[in-house]
Amino acid sequence: MNDSQYASHCQEQLAEFSTSMTKRLEHLPEGDSLRELAGRFTILGKDDSDLYADGPNLVSRLFTTYPDFAPTFPRDLLWFLGGECLHYMPDDEIAAYQKLDDMRYEAAERGETLNLRDARASLLKLQ
Repeated sequence: MNDSQYASHCQEQLAEFSTSMTKRLEHLPEGDSLRELAGRFTILGKDDSDLYADGPNLVSRLFTTYPDFAPTFPRDLLWFLGGECLHYMPDDEIAAYQKLDDMRYEAAERGETLNLRDARASLLKLQ
């Protein structure tokens, strides 16, 4: 998986998260702050021009104001956005994602494509 494919993968995860969150909150009234946050994630999921500028702020708001929704946020996106988002990851998880990045770069240097899903499952022992 090259950098472009990885960015697309993360953008897809953000779009899936925002769609799911929006559907779960349809019952809330217009103007509800949680529903507004879901709408901001939806906008961000459709247009990545402000991903690095707005993404960490939205994630921080989600994790601090609505912690019940935090477990539904894709861990890959915390790593992808980096910076303040890394505060929401334990050290061992950060180390695992660093190893995944190293594996991805090594595969790219060999002209190979790393299957990120399989590598993550193996590394994080999710199988």
